Amino acid sequence: MSASGGTKAIVAALSANLAIAVAKFVAFLFSGSSSMLAESVHSLADSGNQGLLLLGGKRAKRQATPEHPFGYGRERYIYAFLVSIVLFSVGGMFAIYEGYEKIKHPHELEHWYWPVGVLVFAIIAEAFSFRTAIKESNPLRGKQSWSQFVRRAKAPELPVVLLEDLGALVGLILALGGVGLALATGDGVWDGIGTLCIGVLLIVIAIVLAAETKSLLLGESAGLDEVRKIEAALVDGDTVTRVIHMRTLHLGPEELLVAAKLAVQHDDTAAEVAAAINAAEARIREAVPIARAIYLEPDIYDEAAATKGTNPGMTPSPDASPR
Repeated sequence: MSASGGTKAIVAALSANLAIAVAKFVAFLFSGSSSMLAESVHSLADSGNQGLLLLGGKRAKRQATPEHPFGYGRERYIYAFLVSIVLFSVGGMFAIYEGYEKIKHPHELEHWYWPVGVLVFAIIAEAFSFRTAIKESNPLRGKQSWSQFVRRAKAPELPVVLLEDLGALVGLILALGGVGLALATGDGVWDGIGTLCIGVLLIVIAIVLAAETKSLLLGESAGLDEVRKIEAALVDGDTVTRVIHMRTLHLGPEELLVAAKLAVQHDDTAAEVAAAINAAEARIREAVPIARAIYLEPDIYDEAAATKGTNPGMTPSPDASPR
């Protein structure tokens, strides 16, 4: 994900959510709608989440230090994980509590035109933000489905904004439905039910975000395309004859660590092996520019040991798939 693309989507979402949060809270003050209060807190939480994403992106750009020699790229994953926590606690749990209270103590909505008008405005604003996120994501998504893009993306910002905007749009429709049923029936319980549904929706989205960002925090390998490019770049067919085993790890969305043990000819000189290793590094950086840290170890391939499987971790998998 390009930094500019992600930032544009985040800023668009932040601008929309701040305006919507203020409008929803004003509507709550005039109407007493619990859906409006839950939605205003939801939009405020979303605004804070976008602020966290921007902060994480800024902190991730810090230079490496002796204490953190691989840099701070994973800060973006940490702040994305914090977003899921905020969405769960501030957004989801508050909405469930407010919905429960409204069902327990319902009251008729006042000045109904306030919440309806604000909800229509909010849907338009969120649709604009969602459209921006989709537009910025499409070049990176390629032929992947949207669920595959969210699951496989190494940069967390766009998937987070996409899920937040989707949740916001569905939540607004639920709120509009709750307010509409409350007005049609004269029973404020429907407003509370709509609020409960919003809370459940936010918690589900928060759990999905937490699961995906947790995987990134634990450390994910390069994608299949990148692994194939790296393996093809390593073998020159002359000095380097095969990849014995390889590991890749994302240090950040645009920083990749590559560690590999390479089979070289047993009669090559040290100078020839060193030259082959340097050439392999150059080919990797050309094929996969995000490969920043590369560690290559030459070795003599023992076919008998590989056949016996005495050390499976030192032999490439049959389909050369990423670990």
